[in-house]
Amino acid sequence: MTEAQRLYIGGEWVEPAGGHYEVINPADESVVGLAPEASPGQVADAARAAREAFDGWSRTPAADRAAILDRAADIMQREFEPWTALAQAETGAPTGIARGMQVGVGVARFRRYARGALEPVEKGLPPQVTEAGPMGKASILGALEVRQPVGVVTCITSYNNPWANPAGKVAPALAMGNTVVVKPAPQDPLSVFKMAEALAEAGVPAGVVNVVNGQSVAVGEAAVDSPDVDMVSFTGSTAVGQRIAEVCGRSMKRQLMELGGKGAAIVFEDADLDAAMMGIGTTFSFYSGQICTAPTRVIVHRSVYEQLVEKLTGYLAFMKVGDPGAPGTVVGPVISAAHRDRVESYIELGRKEGARIAYGGERPMVGAGRGFYVAPTLLVDCTNDMRVVREEIFGPVVVVVPFDGGEEEAVALANDSDFGLLSYVWSGDAARAFRVARRLRAGGVGVNTIGRNMEAPFGGFKRSGVGRDVGSYALHAYSEVQSIVWTT
Repeated sequence: MTEAQRLYIGGEWVEPAGGHYEVINPADESVVGLAPEASPGQVADAARAAREAFDGWSRTPAADRAAILDRAADIMQREFEPWTALAQAETGAPTGIARGMQVGVGVARFRRYARGALEPVEKGLPPQVTEAGPMGKASILGALEVRQPVGVVTCITSYNNPWANPAGKVAPALAMGNTVVVKPAPQDPLSVFKMAEALAEAGVPAGVVNVVNGQSVAVGEAAVDSPDVDMVSFTGSTAVGQRIAEVCGRSMKRQLMELGGKGAAIVFEDADLDAAMMGIGTTFSFYSGQICTAPTRVIVHRSVYEQLVEKLTGYLAFMKVGDPGAPGTVVGPVISAAHRDRVESYIELGRKEGARIAYGGERPMVGAGRGFYVAPTLLVDCTNDMRVVREEIFGPVVVVVPFDGGEEEAVALANDSDFGLLSYVWSGDAARAFRVARRLRAGGVGVNTIGRNMEAPFGGFKRSGVGRDVGSYALHAYSEVQSIVWTT
């Protein structure tokens, strides 16, 4: 019998008021488990529990908070195999991704913020000498910058990674002394409840961590609009982020938003085309393109355009689409039938707009024909006014736009976008690559790499988000800055 997951509210496992719904394995459409459907009232209970726990948790010594995060990481590591299998079943991630980028990243992020809890939160500022005047006698004023926790944080997480994304919110928020209400993506929430199990076993006090869930929009709305919530941390689409921001604005809630992306990948004529091919090719294989940081919009100099297209086409021919648990599978399914249909509609739109399908475009047949698979697709001969170039597809689809001029044209094409999360530059001239990188309106730029330094700030320009996290920047994101001034 399939286990029915309960909610985690105020340190108790609670039956959901709205019953349960089936979580579907996108690889074969089997039932992974039964997820709980909370009521708005239960979400309010969770926020109230977090509010009541805040005072005690925020005053808990940093070393004790760090110890709990470390113990939680130990438990996640202990349960690595079964929890990895669950994450793979919920998301359809191929084995390599499931093992390397799911629970393992969750463990690493809890370890990082166990250390982060011990980072200094106070910084002395230069003293200021004031002359005698209306404000009092002459004095020397000392000042201290103090980082304080924000309060209760609602963490709304994305479906593409039910471990890395929640861990990147929950761990730094707890490290700073905040309490949390976690609302996972409804497509794959079961893994987030395992994270809550680890924290409960690690000794987190009742109410400090709460996990609610539901398919109803009302569940997310209640988690955002609650008067007990001080901050919302959201990862997801720009459209939803805009609606959340409107609600937050009414009560001046703090926000951290990691939203959509349409990563530009500029490839100059002197680039290492094999390196560019490998980097761009990750779009097809990494979560089947369901990743906002992917280099999905290739802007390549005309002199090497045909060469790069040929290399990408050849690269795709070796990418096995199939059961994510089978050896050799590189590209698994997308998260749902609805999302598969959306991605395929964009491919058809690209065809109608005049793009040429250099590879893919047809739905692959995997096994008995069940599962939500999309063929990795390369759209070439594109122009910047096409919707497939301008809108986030969030699937294994790359568009290629040629340019004829120099840096000015490449930068103009790259910046002609509503998005600005991550962009990329490939060039054999390091000085030019860095010069171009500084002109790109993106929160991060990879120069001859798609790699990320996990201590570097992460976030977007324009409609790709608000705020920065990762490394110590995440600790800052979940804090308020207070000044204390005194006289001597």
